[in-house]
Amino acid sequence: MRAARYHHYGGPEVVHFEEVDKPAVPDDGVLVRVRASSINPADWHTMNGTPLLARPTWGMRAPKDPRLGIDFAGTVEGVGPSVKQLRVGDEVFGGGSGAYAEYVAVPESKSVVLKPANVSFEEAAAVPVAAVTALQGLRDHGHVTAGQKVLINGASGGVGTYAVQIAKSFGAQVTGVCSTQNVEMVRSIGADRVVDYKKDDFTTGSERYDLLLDIAGSRSWSDMRRVLKPDATYVIVGGQKGGPLLGPLTHTIGVRMATMRVSQRLVLFFIAKLNREDMLVLKELLESGKVKSVIDRRYKLDEISDALGYVLDGHARGKVVVTV
Repeated sequence: MRAARYHHYGGPEVVHFEEVDKPAVPDDGVLVRVRASSINPADWHTMNGTPLLARPTWGMRAPKDPRLGIDFAGTVEGVGPSVKQLRVGDEVFGGGSGAYAEYVAVPESKSVVLKPANVSFEEAAAVPVAAVTALQGLRDHGHVTAGQKVLINGASGGVGTYAVQIAKSFGAQVTGVCSTQNVEMVRSIGADRVVDYKKDDFTTGSERYDLLLDIAGSRSWSDMRRVLKPDATYVIVGGQKGGPLLGPLTHTIGVRMATMRVSQRLVLFFIAKLNREDMLVLKELLESGKVKSVIDRRYKLDEISDALGYVLDGHARGKVVVTV
Protein backbone atom coordinates (compact mmCIF):
# COMPACT_ATOMS: atom_id res chain seq x y z
CA MET A 1 0.00 0.00 0.00
CA ARG A 2 1.01 3.65 -0.36
CA ALA A 3 1.65 5.52 2.85
CA ALA A 4 3.05 8.92 3.85
CA ARG A 5 6.27 8.59 5.82
CA TYR A 6 8.93 10.87 7.28
CA HIS A 7 12.40 9.93 8.49
CA HIS A 8 13.74 13.37 9.40
CA TYR A 9 12.25 16.29 11.28
CA GLY A 10 11.37 19.38 9.29
CA GLY A 11 8.64 21.04 7.26
CA PRO A 12 6.18 19.45 4.85
CA GLU A 13 9.03 18.70 2.45
CA VAL A 14 10.23 15.82 4.68
CA VAL A 15 7.02 13.87 4.01
CA HIS A 16 7.10 11.44 1.09
CA PHE A 17 5.34 8.27 -0.04
CA GLU A 18 6.54 4.70 0.31
CA GLU A 19 5.21 1.32 -0.72
CA VAL A 20 4.80 -0.63 2.51
CA ASP A 21 2.96 -3.74 3.61
CA LYS A 22 -0.61 -3.43 4.79
CA PRO A 23 -0.87 -3.42 8.59
CA ALA A 24 -1.62 -6.82 10.05
CA VAL A 25 -5.16 -7.31 11.29
CA PRO A 26 -4.99 -7.25 15.12
CA ASP A 27 -6.63 -10.18 16.92
CA ASP A 28 -8.83 -7.63 18.71
CA GLY A 29 -9.03 -5.09 15.92
CA VAL A 30 -9.90 -4.19 12.37
CA LEU A 31 -8.15 -3.31 9.13
CA VAL A 32 -9.73 -0.24 7.55
CA ARG A 33 -9.47 0.87 3.94
CA VAL A 34 -9.02 4.60 4.47
CA ARG A 35 -11.29 6.85 2.41
CA ALA A 36 -10.43 10.13 4.10
CA SER A 37 -8.24 11.59 6.81
CA SER A 38 -7.74 15.10 8.20
CA ILE A 39 -4.95 17.36 9.38
CA ASN A 40 -4.38 18.31 13.01
CA PRO A 41 -1.78 20.64 14.57
CA ALA A 42 -0.39 17.57 16.36
CA ASP A 43 0.63 16.17 12.97
CA TRP A 44 2.71 19.25 12.29
CA HIS A 45 4.38 19.12 15.71
CA THR A 46 5.43 15.48 15.31
CA MET A 47 6.62 16.13 11.75
CA ASN A 48 8.63 19.14 12.87
CA GLY A 49 9.84 17.57 16.12
CA THR A 50 8.73 20.47 18.28
CA PRO A 51 8.46 21.22 21.09
CA LEU A 52 11.91 19.83 21.74
CA LEU A 53 10.77 18.70 25.18
CA ALA A 54 8.82 15.94 23.42
CA ARG A 55 11.83 14.55 21.56
CA PRO A 56 12.59 11.86 24.18
CA THR A 57 9.20 10.37 23.30
CA TRP A 58 9.27 10.96 19.54
CA GLY A 59 12.99 10.36 18.95
CA MET A 60 15.90 12.65 19.72
CA ARG A 61 17.58 12.93 16.30
CA ALA A 62 14.98 11.32 14.06
CA PRO A 63 11.41 10.04 14.52
CA LYS A 64 11.08 6.60 16.05
CA ASP A 65 7.81 6.08 14.21
CA PRO A 66 7.79 7.25 10.56
CA ARG A 67 3.99 7.17 10.29
CA LEU A 68 1.84 10.29 10.24
CA GLY A 69 -1.86 10.99 10.65
CA ILE A 70 -4.47 10.02 13.23
CA ASP A 71 -7.99 10.80 11.98
CA PHE A 72 -9.59 8.41 9.50
CA ALA A 73 -12.86 7.28 7.99
CA GLY A 74 -13.23 4.27 5.75
CA THR A 75 -14.48 0.73 5.23
CA VAL A 76 -13.62 -2.33 7.30
CA GLU A 77 -11.77 -4.88 5.13
CA GLY A 78 -10.58 -7.30 7.80
CA VAL A 79 -11.51 -8.23 11.38
CA GLY A 80 -9.62 -10.12 14.04
CA PRO A 81 -11.01 -13.26 15.70
CA SER A 82 -11.78 -11.40 18.94
CA VAL A 83 -13.78 -8.62 17.29
CA LYS A 84 -17.43 -8.64 18.35
CA GLN A 85 -19.09 -5.43 17.15
CA LEU A 86 -17.66 -4.59 13.72
CA ARG A 87 -17.88 -6.55 10.48
CA VAL A 88 -16.27 -6.50 7.06
CA GLY A 89 -17.99 -3.85 4.96
CA ASP A 90 -18.89 -1.57 7.88
CA GLU A 91 -18.27 2.13 7.30
CA VAL A 92 -16.36 3.47 10.31
CA PHE A 93 -14.43 6.46 11.61
CA GLY A 94 -11.96 6.99 14.40
CA GLY A 95 -8.31 7.50 15.25
CA GLY A 96 -5.21 5.39 14.77
CA SER A 97 -1.51 5.85 14.05
CA GLY A 98 -0.56 6.11 10.40
CA ALA A 99 -3.84 7.34 8.92
CA TYR A 100 -2.13 9.11 6.00
CA ALA A 101 -2.16 5.84 4.10
CA GLU A 102 -4.42 3.54 2.15
CA TYR A 103 -4.98 1.27 5.16
CA VAL A 104 -4.86 1.60 8.92
CA ALA A 105 -5.28 -1.01 11.68
CA VAL A 106 -6.86 -0.17 15.03
CA PRO A 107 -8.12 -2.16 18.06
CA GLU A 108 -11.91 -2.38 18.20
CA SER A 109 -11.93 -1.35 21.86
CA LYS A 110 -10.09 1.91 21.21
CA SER A 111 -11.44 4.73 19.06
CA VAL A 112 -13.23 3.26 16.05
CA VAL A 113 -17.02 3.29 15.69
CA LEU A 114 -19.64 3.03 12.96
CA LYS A 115 -19.92 6.11 10.75
CA PRO A 116 -23.34 7.78 10.80
CA ALA A 117 -25.19 7.21 7.53
CA ASN A 118 -25.98 10.92 7.20
CA VAL A 119 -22.30 11.91 7.25
CA SER A 120 -19.79 11.55 4.40
CA PHE A 121 -16.36 9.94 4.79
CA GLU A 122 -14.77 13.41 4.57
CA GLU A 123 -17.08 14.88 7.21
CA ALA A 124 -16.47 11.92 9.53
CA ALA A 125 -12.69 11.99 9.06
CA ALA A 126 -12.64 15.61 10.23
CA VAL A 127 -14.08 14.69 13.62
CA PRO A 128 -11.88 12.50 15.88
CA VAL A 129 -8.99 14.54 17.33
CA ALA A 130 -10.56 18.00 17.06
CA ALA A 131 -14.04 17.08 18.28
CA VAL A 132 -12.81 14.84 21.10
CA THR A 133 -10.55 17.70 22.23
CA ALA A 134 -13.51 20.07 22.23
CA LEU A 135 -15.73 17.57 24.05
CA GLN A 136 -13.21 16.76 26.76
CA GLY A 137 -12.22 20.40 27.17
CA LEU A 138 -15.80 21.51 27.71
CA ARG A 139 -17.30 18.53 29.53
CA ASP A 140 -14.47 16.88 31.49
CA HIS A 141 -12.26 19.88 32.24
CA GLY A 142 -14.68 22.79 31.89
CA HIS A 143 -17.69 21.03 33.49
CA VAL A 144 -20.03 22.94 31.19
CA THR A 145 -23.71 23.00 32.18
CA ALA A 146 -26.91 24.35 30.68
CA GLY A 147 -27.36 28.09 30.98
CA GLN A 148 -23.70 28.90 31.48
CA LYS A 149 -22.04 31.64 29.50
CA VAL A 150 -19.15 30.14 27.54
CA LEU A 151 -16.47 32.07 25.67
CA ILE A 152 -14.51 30.25 22.97
CA ASN A 153 -11.36 32.05 21.87
CA GLY A 154 -10.45 30.60 18.49
CA ALA A 155 -13.95 29.59 17.42
CA SER A 156 -13.28 29.24 13.70
CA GLY A 157 -10.57 26.56 13.71
CA GLY A 158 -10.86 22.79 13.86
CA VAL A 159 -11.39 22.46 17.61
CA GLY A 160 -13.27 25.74 17.80
CA THR A 161 -16.00 24.90 15.30
CA TYR A 162 -16.79 21.69 17.17
CA ALA A 163 -16.55 23.44 20.54
CA VAL A 164 -19.21 26.00 19.57
CA GLN A 165 -21.63 23.26 18.58
CA ILE A 166 -20.88 20.92 21.49
CA ALA A 167 -21.27 23.75 24.02
CA LYS A 168 -24.65 24.56 22.46
CA SER A 169 -25.65 20.89 22.71
CA PHE A 170 -25.11 21.18 26.48
CA GLY A 171 -27.44 24.19 26.58
CA ALA A 172 -24.77 26.84 27.08
CA GLN A 173 -24.88 30.43 25.80
CA VAL A 174 -21.90 30.64 23.48
CA THR A 175 -19.76 33.58 22.43
CA GLY A 176 -17.19 32.86 19.75
CA VAL A 177 -14.09 34.92 19.00
CA CYS A 178 -12.72 34.86 15.45
CA SER A 179 -11.49 37.05 12.61
CA THR A 180 -13.68 39.10 10.28
CA GLN A 181 -13.83 36.57 7.48
CA ASN A 182 -15.17 33.85 9.79
CA VAL A 183 -17.86 35.76 11.69
CA GLU A 184 -20.80 34.57 9.60
CA MET A 185 -19.57 30.96 9.59
CA VAL A 186 -19.25 30.88 13.40
CA ARG A 187 -22.69 32.40 13.73
CA SER A 188 -24.11 29.83 11.30
CA ILE A 189 -22.98 26.89 13.46
CA GLY A 190 -24.84 28.17 16.49
CA ALA A 191 -22.88 30.83 18.35
CA ASP A 192 -25.24 33.20 20.16
CA ARG A 193 -22.75 36.03 19.81
CA VAL A 194 -19.61 36.43 17.70
CA VAL A 195 -16.78 38.87 18.40
CA ASP A 196 -14.51 39.94 15.55
CA TYR A 197 -11.18 40.35 17.32
CA LYS A 198 -9.90 42.54 14.48
CA LYS A 199 -12.60 45.12 15.25
CA ASP A 200 -13.37 44.66 18.94
CA ASP A 201 -11.34 43.72 22.01
CA PHE A 202 -13.35 40.92 23.61
CA THR A 203 -11.47 41.34 26.89
CA THR A 204 -12.74 44.86 27.53
CA GLY A 205 -16.48 44.28 27.25
CA SER A 206 -18.97 44.18 30.09
CA GLU A 207 -19.89 40.49 29.64
CA ARG A 208 -18.57 37.99 32.20
CA TYR A 209 -18.26 34.27 31.51
CA ASP A 210 -18.56 31.04 33.50
CA LEU A 211 -16.19 29.12 31.22
CA LEU A 212 -13.47 30.19 28.82
CA LEU A 213 -12.10 27.65 26.36
CA ASP A 214 -8.88 29.17 25.07
CA ILE A 215 -7.83 27.54 21.80
CA ALA A 216 -6.02 30.49 20.22
CA GLY A 217 -3.83 31.31 23.23
CA SER A 218 -3.61 34.84 21.93
CA ARG A 219 -4.08 36.91 25.08
CA SER A 220 -2.42 37.18 28.47
CA TRP A 221 -3.98 36.09 31.74
CA SER A 222 -4.40 39.70 32.85
CA ASP A 223 -6.52 40.30 29.75
CA MET A 224 -8.55 37.11 30.07
CA ARG A 225 -9.23 37.55 33.75
CA ARG A 226 -11.23 40.70 33.05
CA VAL A 227 -14.01 38.73 31.36
CA LEU A 228 -14.19 35.83 33.85
CA LYS A 229 -16.55 35.56 36.79
CA PRO A 230 -14.82 35.04 40.16
CA ASP A 231 -15.72 31.34 40.15
CA ALA A 232 -15.18 30.77 36.43
CA THR A 233 -13.17 27.97 34.81
CA TYR A 234 -10.40 28.74 32.33
CA VAL A 235 -9.31 25.84 30.07
CA ILE A 236 -6.30 26.18 27.78
CA VAL A 237 -6.52 23.89 24.77
CA GLY A 238 -3.83 25.37 22.55
CA GLY A 239 -1.68 28.37 21.89
CA GLN A 240 0.61 30.14 19.47
CA LYS A 241 3.42 28.07 17.95
CA GLY A 242 5.95 29.49 20.40
CA GLY A 243 9.66 28.72 20.39
CA PRO A 244 11.32 25.40 19.50
CA LEU A 245 11.88 24.30 23.09
CA LEU A 246 8.40 24.78 24.57
CA GLY A 247 6.19 25.39 21.53
CA PRO A 248 2.59 26.24 22.55
CA LEU A 249 3.46 25.48 26.18
CA THR A 250 5.08 28.93 26.30
CA HIS A 251 1.62 30.47 26.72
CA THR A 252 0.63 27.89 29.34
CA ILE A 253 3.72 28.55 31.44
CA GLY A 254 3.15 32.29 31.22
CA VAL A 255 -0.39 31.88 32.52
CA ARG A 256 0.76 29.55 35.31
CA MET A 257 3.32 32.08 36.54
CA ALA A 258 0.70 34.82 36.57
CA THR A 259 -1.96 32.81 38.41
CA MET A 260 -0.39 31.59 41.61
CA ARG A 261 -3.29 32.91 43.68
CA VAL A 262 -6.56 33.33 41.83
CA SER A 263 -10.16 32.42 42.60
CA GLN A 264 -10.85 30.99 39.13
CA ARG A 265 -10.35 27.31 38.38
CA LEU A 266 -7.56 26.79 35.84
CA VAL A 267 -6.92 23.87 33.52
CA LEU A 268 -3.66 24.98 31.99
CA PHE A 269 -3.16 22.32 29.37
CA PHE A 270 -4.43 18.88 28.49
CA ILE A 271 -3.98 16.41 25.67
CA ALA A 272 -7.18 14.78 24.49
CA LYS A 273 -7.39 11.01 24.80
CA LEU A 274 -9.20 9.27 21.97
CA ASN A 275 -11.52 6.57 23.22
CA ARG A 276 -14.51 4.60 22.00
CA GLU A 277 -16.96 6.07 24.52
CA ASP A 278 -16.39 9.66 23.41
CA MET A 279 -16.46 8.65 19.75
CA LEU A 280 -19.92 7.18 20.38
CA VAL A 281 -21.03 10.47 21.96
CA LEU A 282 -19.85 12.33 18.86
CA LYS A 283 -21.51 9.78 16.60
CA GLU A 284 -24.85 10.55 18.27
CA LEU A 285 -24.31 14.29 17.93
CA LEU A 286 -23.54 13.87 14.23
CA GLU A 287 -26.58 11.66 13.69
CA SER A 288 -28.87 14.15 15.42
CA GLY A 289 -27.50 17.06 13.41
CA LYS A 290 -26.41 18.91 16.54
CA VAL A 291 -22.80 18.80 15.31
CA LYS A 292 -21.51 19.04 11.76
CA SER A 293 -18.03 19.29 10.31
CA VAL A 294 -16.87 22.55 8.81
CA ILE A 295 -14.44 21.71 6.01
CA ASP A 296 -12.18 24.41 4.65
CA ARG A 297 -10.28 22.53 1.94
CA ARG A 298 -9.95 19.04 0.53
CA TYR A 299 -6.65 17.63 -0.71
CA LYS A 300 -5.79 14.30 -2.31
CA LEU A 301 -3.39 11.98 -0.49
CA ASP A 302 -0.71 12.83 -3.06
CA GLU A 303 -1.04 16.45 -1.92
CA ILE A 304 -0.44 15.74 1.78
CA SER A 305 2.58 18.07 1.94
CA ASP A 306 0.48 20.93 0.58
CA ALA A 307 -2.27 20.14 3.10
CA LEU A 308 0.20 20.17 6.00
CA GLY A 309 1.69 23.42 4.76
CA TYR A 310 -1.72 25.08 4.58
CA VAL A 311 -2.56 24.12 8.16
CA LEU A 312 0.91 25.23 9.26
CA ASP A 313 0.09 28.76 8.05
CA GLY A 314 -2.49 28.90 10.85
CA HIS A 315 -5.52 30.25 9.03
CA ALA A 316 -7.53 27.11 8.30
CA ARG A 317 -11.27 27.65 8.63
CA GLY A 318 -12.59 24.53 10.32
CA LYS A 319 -10.88 21.35 9.15
CA VAL A 320 -8.64 20.39 6.23
CA VAL A 321 -9.46 16.97 4.84
CA VAL A 322 -7.34 14.53 2.83
CA THR A 323 -9.17 12.12 0.52
CA VAL A 324 -7.60 8.73 -0.20
